[in-house]
Amino acid sequence: MMEKINNCDTSCDTSDEVLSSEISSQVPCVSSHGSENSEKQIVLIIALLAGFLTPFDGSAVNIALPTLGAEFRMDAISLSWVATAYLLSSAVFLVPFGKIADIYGRKKVFLYGITVFSFASLMMTMVNSPGMLITVRAFQGLGSAMIFGTGIAMITSVYLPGERGKALGIYITSVYIGLSVGPFLGGIMTQHLGWRSIFFVNVPLGLAAILLIRWKLKGEWAECMGDKFDLKGSIIYGLSIVSLMYGFSVLPNIKGASLITVGIIGTIVFILYEREIPSPVLDINILAKNRVFALSNLSALINYSATYAVTFLLSLDLQYTKGFTPQHAGFILIAQPVFQAMISPIAGKLSDSIEPRIIASTGMTLTATGLFFLTFLSETTPLWYIIGILVVLGIGFGLFSSPNTNVIMSSVDKKFYGVASGMNGTMRLLGQMLSMGIAMMIFAVVTGPVEITPEYYPEFIKSLHYAFILFTIFSIIGIFTSLVRGKSVLPVHSLQAEKHINEK
Repeated sequence: MMEKINNCDTSCDTSDEVLSSEISSQVPCVSSHGSENSEKQIVLIIALLAGFLTPFDGSAVNIALPTLGAEFRMDAISLSWVATAYLLSSAVFLVPFGKIADIYGRKKVFLYGITVFSFASLMMTMVNSPGMLITVRAFQGLGSAMIFGTGIAMITSVYLPGERGKALGIYITSVYIGLSVGPFLGGIMTQHLGWRSIFFVNVPLGLAAILLIRWKLKGEWAECMGDKFDLKGSIIYGLSIVSLMYGFSVLPNIKGASLITVGIIGTIVFILYEREIPSPVLDINILAKNRVFALSNLSALINYSATYAVTFLLSLDLQYTKGFTPQHAGFILIAQPVFQAMISPIAGKLSDSIEPRIIASTGMTLTATGLFFLTFLSETTPLWYIIGILVVLGIGFGLFSSPNTNVIMSSVDKKFYGVASGMNGTMRLLGQMLSMGIAMMIFAVVTGPVEITPEYYPEFIKSLHYAFILFTIFSIIGIFTSLVRGKSVLPVHSLQAEKHINEK
């Protein structure tokens, strides 16, 4: 198949001749031709492999944190930076790399991202200090940004509305499988092979993805080829996020408040700047004039803010106050992502025919319910209670994520797929960082910079209660933002393309 690179075109010609030409050249694999269907499947397979890698790494690391803390003598706040450095780096680079992918090619950026992530994973097996550990995790986050800024966009490029929700549901299932396998295998590997083995396993999987892209995937997608990359806006954006998130992590110190203020000012400057330049890294009009897109992203931000730190906190609780080994704790925590993986493809397929906001809002309601029951956690809470809540959270998140992602990607024109994918990923990462930031702030205020030992268990449990109360409130707000976003309306181009294919 000849390589396909599509130039950015803001015009919309609705004639059948132009539409037919656009579909054949700009949206690969929309016909039933074997070669194009084959490419569609290859894109999905590559995205599935990458979609598995990064969440597996993150969830496996969470289960290994107590072991890391013992080896490097790190307190709870320092341990949280092992996760936060990765998330912060990913968030800083996600939107810029989404735009770079739209300009220079999504496959190209995706390939570089897999390469960087695999190399950083190899480096993680060689770290010998807390500083090096956190630094390499940040480098690993850079590779993750390049992957997540393009993976969903590539799927959206080759799957039309009507089948896109199902494809995205399958992709998100791979993410949840990574989350499912991560705690279980991570616990076994940490206990029997050492925590470094968690990162080493990423290397052969990364190499497999690289070879598959190089040998099998011939197409390319770059609808904004020729646009200039907004470097200045990207720098302002990155510095603003770093200031906000780092400031939040060191609250209630005055330094934290100062950094948050700088981050807010930087965000305002970024918005004003982006509105004035012809080729912004983030087209503010997408958010200002597209209610469905804006509120769907806000709902994603709230959902991840309320849920991400749950695994981190329960991992510490199970291994410290409950006395479980990493292997046993991982086996318990697998309950949530297993149900996410089971529900996600079903919810994604349903979102192709049923109003997605109804499905997503139902999921957010279940999430709020599960978080509320976690506020009653204690040192004597029975295991069945914790597992039951994890099941409820898994079903809730599975119902929310696929339909919400389908709405986000289907509410913009094809030339914004990279940016929309990056924006969706950024909301995920900002939410995850906010979730971890809340956990760090509560630990800093309630327990202080100390190792979690038996004499500090009452303060530790109190910290969990405060965190889960805040997360419950977040989810209740998320139910509202999900419901009021309005009915999902596909862009004119996508509707015309789908109609054209159906008529064929």
